[in-house]
Amino acid sequence: MLGKLLDAVFGCWHQHYSFPITVRTGKRRIAAASLTGTYVVCLDCGKELAYDWQAMKIISAAENKHAVRALATKEAA
Repeated sequence: MLGKLLDAVFGCWHQHYSFPITVRTGKRRIAAASLTGTYVVCLDCGKELAYDWQAMKIISAAENKHAVRALATKEAA
């Protein structure tokens, strides 16, 4: 119970991740894998986070929003 209270106040720090998972072509993609096709899962809270194999890092929410806008602009042109 105390753990849930602390989680509600401070949130998850996402310290423990699964191995990066790449979605196969033709399969339905989850939101985290929509940009790069690869994601990791926080083993503490279960949140799915976008992952970049080239940089070998998790893509932050700000980076993800910027990349989605750039991709949408490129497709519109």
